[in-house]
Amino acid sequence: MQPFSRAQMAAKAAADIPEGWVVNLGIGIPTLIADHVPLEREVIFQSENGVLGMGPAPEKGREDPWLINAGKQMVTLRPGGSFCHHADSFAMIRGGHIDLCVLGGFEVAENGDLANWATSENDTAPAVGGAMDLGVGAKQLWVVMEHTTKDGRPKIVERCGYPLTAPGNVRRVYTNLAVLDIEPGLGFVVRDIAPGISLEELQAKSAAKLHTRS
Repeated sequence: MQPFSRAQMAAKAAADIPEGWVVNLGIGIPTLIADHVPLEREVIFQSENGVLGMGPAPEKGREDPWLINAGKQMVTLRPGGSFCHHADSFAMIRGGHIDLCVLGGFEVAENGDLANWATSENDTAPAVGGAMDLGVGAKQLWVVMEHTTKDGRPKIVERCGYPLTAPGNVRRVYTNLAVLDIEPGLGFVVRDIAPGISLEELQAKSAAKLHTRS
């Protein structure tokens, strides 16, 4: 079995983003997506702290400590990028002007529910942050996360056991083992599987029924 690396997960998600979309990237693996969109492609990355036109992570030695994303990571600005007030940034989100939000997750349910917030003091951004607004305000919601926890517990589930961030809005999940679509009334549909893993093995690592397209 050859699970997808975090970079491969991000690259797969990046390749699936349609040209011209405005996209918000959540903390964690989703932030890597900006590193895999070439400059010639028009994908406009937005950060809820007030950045529009965010680029990939800066090269070593060329970091600007004043240019950060919502997760306090240093980023770059693409040509034509701009800054705005925090309230204006959330007006974009709540007003339905974000085409896609990609978040990390603790659990995703077969009906599209997402649980991804924590209260640990060790977290970079404890509590729900802007994810709740993004999860319901963006036109599309994707999740990028590991398929299981470190102790092997499935994160692909029938129903979330953690408090919800957004109910019923997730449409696609990228994990280190597979890419899954969530179709209303059906649930998880396998779109891609990591090399060396069978559908049966993938199902064994999931706590919800997986479907395939005929």
